[in-house]
Amino acid sequence: MIDSLPRREREIFEILCAGEASAAEVRAAMADPPSYSAVRTLLARLEARGLVSHRSVDQTYIYKSVPQVSKVRDSALKQMVRTFFDGSAASAATALLGLTRSLSPDEAAALKRAIDEARERA
Repeated sequence: MIDSLPRREREIFEILCAGEASAAEVRAAMADPPSYSAVRTLLARLEARGLVSHRSVDQTYIYKSVPQVSKVRDSALKQMVRTFFDGSAASAATALLGLTRSLSPDEAAALKRAIDEARERA
């Protein structure tokens, strides 16, 4: 989902995932921002796709991302695995496990179940 967005729309969506913002605030948070009217157009496109919504506060539209946590998380993880781990989920999982100092018994059991399920699918 996210990786199919054009670069500018993706940048705006990621800004709004961090919290609510007006078009001017979104523009200020962007790297090399386009014109204010271009930002408004991009926000309208994201809203038409169902990724962003707005509310009116003192005649100003305040935008926020629409909660789609699992879709956003899955898309971001897939992009990270493709970019940094040459598409290998196992390499990414190994790297993530290297970041933790310890695993709880529940976490270890969940990982074992996930590995067993992946083996069954192969």
